[in-house]
Amino acid sequence: MLFSLKYLGMTLVEQPKGEELSAAAVKRIVATAKASGKKLQKVTLKVTPRGIILTDSITNQLIENVSIYRISYCTADKMHGKVFAYIAQSQHNENLECHAFLCTKRKMAQAVTLTVAQAFKVAFEFWQVSKEEKEKREKASQEGGDVLGGGRLDSTPLSKNPVATGNLLDLEEMTKAPLSTVSANTTNADEAPRPQALNNSGVVWELDDGLDEAFSRLAQSRTNPQVLDTGLTAQDIHYAQCLSPVDWDQPDTSSAEQDDLFSF
Repeated sequence: MLFSLKYLGMTLVEQPKGEELSAAAVKRIVATAKASGKKLQKVTLKVTPRGIILTDSITNQLIENVSIYRISYCTADKMHGKVFAYIAQSQHNENLECHAFLCTKRKMAQAVTLTVAQAFKVAFEFWQVSKEEKEKREKASQEGGDVLGGGRLDSTPLSKNPVATGNLLDLEEMTKAPLSTVSANTTNADEAPRPQALNNSGVVWELDDGLDEAFSRLAQSRTNPQVLDTGLTAQDIHYAQCLSPVDWDQPDTSSAEQDDLFSF
């Protein structure tokens, strides 16, 4: 699913998740964006079970490609209601980064948050199924070897369990998300701006290589590893789930929101 947003910027954080941590990071990002006085970059944010793909809305050039297992937290900010933010581990080093985006309204920020959480859940469940199928095949292969080794011969070859050939690309239609806009106007070393675009031909999905190890760690360390932590309340989730994509862009009638860029 695609979302049209505006990129506010990025800052480093010390922990992978937390509402207060995220709120403080968003506060820094918003302050930096306001101080820069620059126009925010319009971006398209695509969410799939593979991760988040961020592209420039005008040039359609790739800005960032974040594997789903690198994302540890996402939320619709409480203080700045129209801001969606996520925390992820950098693909270049071990740094944890908080990225923030300005949405047209809080409803959209909540919708993006839920979509990312859903994509994470789909990816984790796909990994679980693949892992179980692999274990079944290995067990069947081992048992077949034991039978042959024991001298039992059968003219009928051992039957093989059907192997799942699907991949995460097949599941993209299950999680369609909105677009977002991004702007990296930063001055501090820990808020360094990102390259405006990367060569699309150079994109290498790292999900397949790191998926098993990353999700295995989650399965061991968390009670509900398939659930991505968000800052949404049960009421927020219920409300956002009742919305259609049309509702995300419609102006709120209950509040006199201004069109000013930073009227959060």
